[in-house]
Amino acid sequence: MRFTRAETRAPRRWGAGRVLAGFGLATLAALALADLDLSRPDPWLTLRGIGAGLLSPDFADPAALAHAAALTVAFAVCGVFAGALAGFVLSFGYTLRAIRGLCICVRSVHELFWALLLLGVTGLGPLTGVLAIALPYAGIFAKVFAEYLAEADPAASRALPRRTPPLSRLLWSRLPLALPELGAYTLYRLECGLRSSAVLGFVGLPTLGYLLETDFRQAQYGAAAASLMVYLALILPIRHWMRLRLAPVWLAVSVWLLARHPAPPMGDGALMRFLGDAVPAPIRAGDWAGLLPWLGRMLGEQALPGTIATLVLSQLALALAALVAVTCFPLIVGRVTGRAGALMGHAALVLARSIPDYMLAFLILQVTGPSMIPAILALGLHNGAIIAHLMGRQGDALVPRLRADAPRGLRLAAWELLPRLSGNFFALCLYRWEIIVRDSAILGLLGIATLGFYVDAAVQELRTDRAVLLLVVSALLTLGIDTLSGRIRARMRLSAPGMRKPEPEAAEAA
Repeated sequence: MRFTRAETRAPRRWGAGRVLAGFGLATLAALALADLDLSRPDPWLTLRGIGAGLLSPDFADPAALAHAAALTVAFAVCGVFAGALAGFVLSFGYTLRAIRGLCICVRSVHELFWALLLLGVTGLGPLTGVLAIALPYAGIFAKVFAEYLAEADPAASRALPRRTPPLSRLLWSRLPLALPELGAYTLYRLECGLRSSAVLGFVGLPTLGYLLETDFRQAQYGAAAASLMVYLALILPIRHWMRLRLAPVWLAVSVWLLARHPAPPMGDGALMRFLGDAVPAPIRAGDWAGLLPWLGRMLGEQALPGTIATLVLSQLALALAALVAVTCFPLIVGRVTGRAGALMGHAALVLARSIPDYMLAFLILQVTGPSMIPAILALGLHNGAIIAHLMGRQGDALVPRLRADAPRGLRLAAWELLPRLSGNFFALCLYRWEIIVRDSAILGLLGIATLGFYVDAAVQELRTDRAVLLLVVSALLTLGIDTLSGRIRARMRLSAPGMRKPEPEAAEAA
């Protein structure tokens, strides 16, 4: 048999066993390097206090809760719609390398990192919160919108005259077909924006996250439980109160709320001062010869240990997420757990994925003390619930094999569903890998020595040049993992049905 040149150059397919072995060895190495010490002398005391707070939440200040909840929604709505508008414009030129590179850069930096940088320019005001969400979301929207437009049915485009300009052809043929998907994806991003908005409270913006952090640090667990319950009351039914036809109303109300919120005045030349401070210190001092030693110290003393800690944390979190997904996806399959069990499993997974991993890590940190344990648990549970929920829905839709001895219950999950969903499982885990790495870096703000820890220290010391350098390292690390993940998926010949659908679990991977 003779092979064509293309066939002889095709890379050999990687089997699941090979990939599992590689990630297993990486997980063992991460375990050896991880900080897994429990530093709290009596975690049960804190647990009892949190449990008592959850059983008797303190709604003594409903005005403060309502105000924080309203601002949480307002930041999310304004930030997401600003990002959607910018992303929509950028999507028309996404094929250009410069625009694509710009979108990759802005979306590879976490919202909390953007907030930390913007605090020095726009201050602790509404503009900081809106831009912190809008900037990374603009890059995400541009990528996804461009893909939706490119995949629209080309039949309408072929009906136009041959000399129709490309932009007119896009606007009049592909855009009308893609509008339903664009709207549905924007509504999903509002759920993500609500999580981001709540977490922005941890850097001082007056959202529900600010109340939660303040009450926990003061050991007022009843008040903290009230803030958490209000947040869940907002995000769990979001598909019911946030409808596309009501979006203009929500946007108008959100703009009005933020306009009434006092904003700190921007100092004269604040932006130029920030840009000047972002230049490495040796260059500002005119000492070009000191640039390389400065870079060497920064990379060796902060970037390298921060990167190692970020990779260690993300690897253990990815392993836990995979374990949670494999264990929990049968919970929402009616043929495995029954109708009542599937409803309870669905509620548990929705709850786990609705609480932001940063917020969940902060809550666990109050019990375990500072180590990698809170971050690993938070990232693993949050991302594992997302993967498990999507796999469970796919498993519930599978047509069972028609056999008299077909397995049931847990045997059905182990011997039929898991083998048939294994390709989707690997694809979803690899999609979430890049997101886990990005979030591992930001969890350094909680005191874990990842890249975020060093970024936060640089911001607190007003060393903008150091913070920008470390953010560049964090973005490059995220992009590197994303590239590696894509290559592994390609070598495994993986595709994940539903990954492009605007559903919470699927669209998050975009």
